[in-house]
Amino acid sequence: MSQANDTYPPVPLQPAQDTTRQEPRLLAAGADAGWEQHVGTFGSSEPHTAGPGLLEALAEAGLTGRGGAAFETWRKATAAAGSVRKGLFPARPVVIANGAEGEPLSFKDRTLLTHAPHLVIDGLIALAAALGGAEMYVYAPAAGLPHVQRAVGERPRGKRIRVVQAPETFISGESSAVVNMIANGSAVPTDQRRRLSESGLNGRPTLVVNVETLAQVALIARYGAQWFRQAGTGTDPGTRLVSVSGPAPVRDVVLEVPGGAPLSAVLREAGMDPAALSAVLVGGYHGRWVRPAGHTLSPVGPPSRVVRPGAGVIHALDLQACGIQATARIVSYLAGQSARQCGPCMFGLPAMASVLNRIAGGEANPRLASELDRLGRLVSGRGACRHPEGTTGLVSSALEVFAADFRAHVSGYCTGPGGAAA
Repeated sequence: MSQANDTYPPVPLQPAQDTTRQEPRLLAAGADAGWEQHVGTFGSSEPHTAGPGLLEALAEAGLTGRGGAAFETWRKATAAAGSVRKGLFPARPVVIANGAEGEPLSFKDRTLLTHAPHLVIDGLIALAAALGGAEMYVYAPAAGLPHVQRAVGERPRGKRIRVVQAPETFISGESSAVVNMIANGSAVPTDQRRRLSESGLNGRPTLVVNVETLAQVALIARYGAQWFRQAGTGTDPGTRLVSVSGPAPVRDVVLEVPGGAPLSAVLREAGMDPAALSAVLVGGYHGRWVRPAGHTLSPVGPPSRVVRPGAGVIHALDLQACGIQATARIVSYLAGQSARQCGPCMFGLPAMASVLNRIAGGEANPRLASELDRLGRLVSGRGACRHPEGTTGLVSSALEVFAADFRAHVSGYCTGPGGAAA
């Protein structure tokens, strides 16, 4: 693993031999890298693999999306390329670099756009070329715009790239919300009957790709699929960035970890003792609570051994923290982040937040836990977007991991210091 700090170690473009440590790849050019640092580290801006051959290389590399869904990048790109080949769309396709980091616990994409914007742009250009010359956008929040705009200005042909500011909301990074914001100035999801790869921005085939995914595309285009696979595992190749946070005095840190890294090793690398933690939220507010030991980070595998990294968020609670109260705060926030386009968001999420807060407050009502479960079943899978489903998934994991705490709370007391008392 490698940490994103003010300084970076020298970077050979090879992974370390220890499976729990990873020499930096994505942040190899160092802090706040400009054009000269970027080219000096990675060489010529021209990738070795370009055009249609890039899609084949992405398939061989096994790269999955780093924005949350972990969909295979080559399949997503091939779908858009297929729409172009059908000849149904006379206008150029679109590729959008999605740097909207609405997830409150995530800061990996902001770190990447600050220190390695040129690598993101390299991937954007390479993928656009693979689609036959797509129109290009970078979509990022205000904090990342100066670095992106500077990088675009340093590029020999940077004027071809349009930069759009993303609102600071939880749902602003959802793919259809990204397209809607660029098209109409409203970053809310739309109910898509057709896939964006078939009909996205102004009806054109559109790829919305997380900025870290594009940075990985740039490395694969330069060094090839086999180089990419030298890190990680056979089922989860390459590296990924994770935003790690925890109890004080632990500081927030971005780590680059190999695929299949043990969660406990990631926590130790961030300066935490897994034995001193009660639970870990992995994947962000639409992620899952797990115990700190016994899991690896991977988008594939049985839930008993693997926890999906999702948006690349790892947030730890110490032994004194109350998991019920932490979950109640998160769900209250998510209920307030609704696009207010469908019943599950408008009514279901506030109802779940209300029940959770009653439990967190120590209301002695044994029926509250079953009511929370009932609301989850009513809400899940019925929204206009995945916001309700992601929220209910989080609550479901809390009901499992904090089962003893739930029983204590609905009996009128909290097992952790500072919690509810009878």
